[in-house]
Amino acid sequence: MRAREPKGPLDYARSTPLRLWVGLVLVFLYAPLACLVAFSFNESKRNIVWTGFTTDWYGKVFDDGDLITAFVNSLTIAALSTLVSLVLGAMVAVALWRFRFPFKPAFEGLVALPIVVPEICMGVSMLVFFSRILPWPTDLPWPLDLGSIVIAHISFSFPFVAIIVRARLASFNRELEEGAKDLGAGEFRAFFDVLVPHMRPALIAGALLAFTLSLDDFVITFFTAGPDTVTFPVKVYSMVRFSVTPEVNAASTLLMALTVVLTIIGLRIQGRDVAEMGNG
Repeated sequence: MRAREPKGPLDYARSTPLRLWVGLVLVFLYAPLACLVAFSFNESKRNIVWTGFTTDWYGKVFDDGDLITAFVNSLTIAALSTLVSLVLGAMVAVALWRFRFPFKPAFEGLVALPIVVPEICMGVSMLVFFSRILPWPTDLPWPLDLGSIVIAHISFSFPFVAIIVRARLASFNRELEEGAKDLGAGEFRAFFDVLVPHMRPALIAGALLAFTLSLDDFVITFFTAGPDTVTFPVKVYSMVRFSVTPEVNAASTLLMALTVVLTIIGLRIQGRDVAEMGNG
């Protein structure tokens, strides 16, 4: 094995600007988030003046009934849309990967269309659809009153799942599935015992992405929400219209913390599955 040659002054000179550039990009991305978290502990109501450390704003977040209701609505919508998007996206990915059928390129373009269409156009189209073509009742009990938002979120979430799962299927060895069938496994048994374990890391990644996209969506939700239906992003927007208070920062910090925790859990599960497949 060839020994690694030591870096010379020229190599360090070339890598220093790159490291500096990466550091500036990281500061640009994460400095606003750090400021948001820091000022959520600000004692003053004025967000630009630091007067002391306090955690009272987090207590006010949990005491705000409307904000808690909006947060529960967002979690419910995200969970339902993620579940349906995961199943639908996986089925679309398998169909595009396995089968040949007429107008397949056109179908692939239609699947990817919600990803490239601006959200404002999606929001307006959903507003027209649910107000003129398929009017959604606004007096339904919870969680049926969230149906229009769930459908809208599924429409732009499942293409992301389909693209991620299909990219994962590109590395699948078809001989494994054929070998399982030769050993007596049926079509469904081979699918769930051979293909699904290979897809699992992509399914986890797609579910995390779909859940995050649904949880923090504002534009499409704003157009499809009913008069009595408020989600967390819409509620935060209504609070920000008057002023950015530490309570808004505290609510945003909690949402960000939830997203980070779910991402860490998903990455751990994904890494464990990849390690098990590698050992196998």
